[in-house]
Amino acid sequence: MPWAPLVVILVYTPAAFVMFPRPVLTLFTVIAFGPWLGFAYSMAGILTSALATYYTGRLLKKKTIERLAGKNLQPVTEALRRHGLLAMLAVRLVPAAPFVIEGVIAGGLRISVWDYTLGTFLGMLPGVLATTIFGDQIAAWLEDPEKLSWWVVAGVVVFVAATAWFARRLIKR
Repeated sequence: MPWAPLVVILVYTPAAFVMFPRPVLTLFTVIAFGPWLGFAYSMAGILTSALATYYTGRLLKKKTIERLAGKNLQPVTEALRRHGLLAMLAVRLVPAAPFVIEGVIAGGLRISVWDYTLGTFLGMLPGVLATTIFGDQIAAWLEDPEKLSWWVVAGVVVFVAATAWFARRLIKR
């Protein structure tokens, strides 16, 4: 259906608010549309939902943001304001809170929408790439079990482990 990509992209927003796992949605998107379009639609959906959560945070009162963030608001505020892009990258690579809460807090703290969006894109990129490659392998396996490449699956596992290692080092700094 010609409207299916738009529906898939838009589904990411309510999914974020009900905390439906994004990797599962990305996996289904890749299986349905293939690796290239699945990746593109997934990233578009993630960024759309990220901006929806960000602007929701912009609408909320400061007291509500403080309640959502809890006792860790001050250190988070300082990190996000001082290192906007890098802080968002770190938060998205190694999520400290649910996606929707991170977006609402970032919007409520009024960090730069550019830093937020680029940090979200770069931070989500490794996970979406890994899920895309893994989803493509699942689709190949469903089509013909002989098409499954264990080397590609192993490469995805190594990539995820390396990304986690890098993210932990980034967070420590």
